[in-house]
Amino acid sequence: MDTIHKIFFKNSSDMSEIESNSVDLMITSPPYPMIEMWDSLFFTLNNEIKKVLEEENSKKAFNLMHIELEKVWNEVIRVLKLGGIACINIGDATRKIGKTFQLFPNHAKIISFFQNKDFVELPSILWKKPTNSPNKFLGSGMLPPNAYVTLEHEYILLFRKGDIRQDILPKSENRYHSAFFWEERNKWFSDIWEGIRGSSQNLNKNISNQNKIRERSAAYPLELPCRLINMYSLYEDTILDPFWGTGTTSLAAMISARNSIGYEINSEFINIFKKNIENIKQLNLELLNDRLNQHINFIEKYQKQNKEIKYKSVYYKFPVITNQERDILLYKIKSLNEVDNKFILNYQKYNFKY
Repeated sequence: MDTIHKIFFKNSSDMSEIESNSVDLMITSPPYPMIEMWDSLFFTLNNEIKKVLEEENSKKAFNLMHIELEKVWNEVIRVLKLGGIACINIGDATRKIGKTFQLFPNHAKIISFFQNKDFVELPSILWKKPTNSPNKFLGSGMLPPNAYVTLEHEYILLFRKGDIRQDILPKSENRYHSAFFWEERNKWFSDIWEGIRGSSQNLNKNISNQNKIRERSAAYPLELPCRLINMYSLYEDTILDPFWGTGTTSLAAMISARNSIGYEINSEFINIFKKNIENIKQLNLELLNDRLNQHINFIEKYQKQNKEIKYKSVYYKFPVITNQERDILLYKIKSLNEVDNKFILNYQKYNFKY
């Protein structure tokens, strides 16, 4: 089995390289409107945003920033298959414009957009980010009423394009190979994710000072797209990230034996990605073994409670809780080749001795 990973260095408001109705899953974290670190990026997209911010017209600036994101969302809508899923990691913003401190609800703006485009909104996930900050408020210290709560979570918004996918046969072998374990399902499909630590966003040391599009990356931790890919796609599906950054989504797709397409306006980020995939085979093996060993540990604890287990894995011979898990099959990366920012990976079935 082979997978192909393509990166295009251009604005993702034009994804003409991708055929309509061809992408299975979209996972991304866009620049967050009204977060100051992203201002310069939005200014390059629409110089009026800078002007209205200087005029302290926060509402108009907020709307104009989302208009720029919506150009990309419209392309996502075009390229997603019917039944395809869009996963958007977004945080709300708090900011003082002039004398007024307020919340800018980015998640609500995106939900409204996709609802108006007749997407089906699925239950979203709250990603509770670990924080070391001792302060749980902003504003007037201990005196009411002008203190403000801090934001300690981000959203993973989930939308489906129309009804469920029709390109999957009910008894598809690939679908059953792509299954997750019972205990993974119970953990992953909770609406609150904790313990997933965010990645450092300061990448200046890896990027030259020339022609910077943005000084930081909105990179989320690898575990986040790995989970979403396993939850909402099959082996050999195509995963899209229109705000590719340093390529965490493509890295997760490689590890998970899916194809990927990324769009990024800063071509210098490719050097960070190439550095990150130097040990892709080892990382792939570590994550495969981690999944399997966690399952074995779960089974051992389950059996100690004198609970009956009826089923056994076809390939790995260990017990599994449900019939749907019997055909789970994991793939090991065999080789990786690169041609003009296109990466081709070859896989083989992973043999694990229980």
